[in-house]
Amino acid sequence: MSPLRHVYMGNLTTIKEFLLLGFGSLHGLQFFLFGIFLGMYVVTLLGNLLILIVISLDRNLQTPMYFFLSNFSFLEIWYTTSIAPKMLQTLLVGPQVISFVGCVVQFYFFGSMAVAECFLLAAMSYDRYLAICSPLQYPSLMNLHMCVLLASGSWLGGFLTPVVTVAMTFQLPFCATSKIDHFFCDLAPVLKLACSDTEIVEKTTFLLASFVTMVPFLLTVASYIHIVAAVLRIPSAAGKQRAFSTCSSHLTVVTLYYGTLGTVYAIPAATQAAVLNKIFSLFYTVVTPMVNPIVYSLRNKDVQKAVRRLMRENSKHPNLLAAKVSLSVFVSLAVCVL
Repeated sequence: MSPLRHVYMGNLTTIKEFLLLGFGSLHGLQFFLFGIFLGMYVVTLLGNLLILIVISLDRNLQTPMYFFLSNFSFLEIWYTTSIAPKMLQTLLVGPQVISFVGCVVQFYFFGSMAVAECFLLAAMSYDRYLAICSPLQYPSLMNLHMCVLLASGSWLGGFLTPVVTVAMTFQLPFCATSKIDHFFCDLAPVLKLACSDTEIVEKTTFLLASFVTMVPFLLTVASYIHIVAAVLRIPSAAGKQRAFSTCSSHLTVVTLYYGTLGTVYAIPAATQAAVLNKIFSLFYTVVTPMVNPIVYSLRNKDVQKAVRRLMRENSKHPNLLAAKVSLSVFVSLAVCVL
């Protein structure tokens, strides 16, 4: 491991590299955790890849609902990939050096994907709201133009929102220590290295984070209030079950995502031990992204039917072969991990 590089300027230090300490306190468990988290990461990649391939190959799934799901699966791949490889390195070989630029890039992309996920979940709930509450107008309201607009807005919002926090955080002067007590460049452990007052950064980040989480969350809640009200007006039990089944996967993912975020932010940062912070971070960076494709593949009847149709196909189309291989490995690893 190369020594950490610093440029000294009086009592302050311009840090060129950081040291991610990872899970240094978990002596003897690193290799076990490495195997578990590697399995989770592979399940996440293969599960989301499978969803992308199935949606692209099956005409029955080329609808607004699955257009948003394909965007969501693509996002989940990059969301977990921004964190998992470096985390696995810290488990396998110990604390890892990450360059200043690398830390900035990781911090930015993780924040971007997290914000985009909030917006995409809201867009998906709006799609379900229109499908159930306005079924006759749904094809004209949720047309291709609207789908592209909502998806593009989600991605653009994700890429733009973290810029302010990243710029404010990494222009701070850092002290001589460059050890980040975490497995990735998260805001709280990075701010602990700053030599100057971080109150403005913390308040600005809190306001931005509150806006980009609460607004999509409230829109999602409002959509489901209308959905539940509409479903309860359906006279037949079969009709109610069919309507709820179209939302169950999305509602499960929303509950997991916001439930984890709510738990993290309900505990004041000042009282969070480093180990507790890492455990919570694992849930929304590794565990939740792994569960999402399992939920959408195992709880979604349309996806299940599409997978069965593709598995019966004898075509040698490379995407179909990739789907079959991905499904086999995905199921095997999911069973092992779960």
